[in-house]
Amino acid sequence: MTNLSRRDFFQSTAAIAATGVLAAATDTTKAQTGTPSGPVVISSANGIRATDKAATMIRAGADTLDAVIAGVNIVERDPEDNSVGYGGIPNEDGVVELDACVMHGPTCRAGSVASLRNIKTPSLVAQKVMERTDHVMLVGDGASRFARAHGFEETNLLTEKARKHWLRWLENHSNQDDWLPPEVPDKGQHGTADLTVPFHYGTINCCACNEKGEVSGVTTTSGLSYKIPGRVGDSPIIGAGLYVDRHVGAAGSTGRGEAVIKTCGAHTVIEAMRHGMSPTEACLHALKRIVDTTTEKRLRRKDGRPNFDVKFYAVSNTGAYGGAAIWSGGKFSINQGGTNRHEPYTYLYERPEP
Repeated sequence: MTNLSRRDFFQSTAAIAATGVLAAATDTTKAQTGTPSGPVVISSANGIRATDKAATMIRAGADTLDAVIAGVNIVERDPEDNSVGYGGIPNEDGVVELDACVMHGPTCRAGSVASLRNIKTPSLVAQKVMERTDHVMLVGDGASRFARAHGFEETNLLTEKARKHWLRWLENHSNQDDWLPPEVPDKGQHGTADLTVPFHYGTINCCACNEKGEVSGVTTTSGLSYKIPGRVGDSPIIGAGLYVDRHVGAAGSTGRGEAVIKTCGAHTVIEAMRHGMSPTEACLHALKRIVDTTTEKRLRRKDGRPNFDVKFYAVSNTGAYGGAAIWSGGKFSINQGGTNRHEPYTYLYERPEP
């Protein structure tokens, strides 16, 4: 990254455009100098309540990390959101495994947990790892024991709604096993009334900057639906699903975690910002690197473009922000200037008509 410059970026994006990639549909970066007049909080689309909560807390004097964690806790505790925390879609064995990490810009500290079971709020456990251990990451049973030692209440995270999704997946994902869906009149034993099976990389990222220019971030997830037990995506990995540098800003991601891990996605965004790119430009730069490093045929469409999506979110320590995705059509959550709203992502490719 040492030779990266704004000129390099624009030359690169010009080359992309020549091959049919859209550089951006809408540039949502807000260029600012100095420090913001109020909090700026950015999150994924499912974080609209998180941005509102975090901004309210920051205006009342709360630390930026405490604020973003309190924001995502709303989603982690919501049984109706099946992408994060309580109610998350389980692994292939029917067990909900959660991942999260936090970074506190002012003190340059970080904490993380992965494959955590039976705790609704992995973001709070990650914060406790940061504050009460000499480690950065705890995983699996060790993370669960640590959470219990600190008084976190254990609960069965598999809601009835998520259990039914998992059972439907078992009954319909293969015709080479002994799981059968319920019988439907006139369709026989292999018919089913509803073949819709939720599948996602579900995650929430939330990053914030206060009027002092202090930045922090959190990413939390229940991970890939029906994943192999023990699978860990980018969400709990410092530098992949989240990275914060107090001299630059904060960035995080949602989407295909394996692609983000391979490119150190959030760190790539921050380093691009360090070298002069705006948050939106930096997010696009990291997405292009994902496109360039996706070589597996099973992960590419016939036109060579990725058959998955990744989204990046970033806020600078001056209050500038941006969000970008591989594919068009999505929105992110932003609280800036006292208003809480959704804005469309900038993107690389126009999503084709279904």
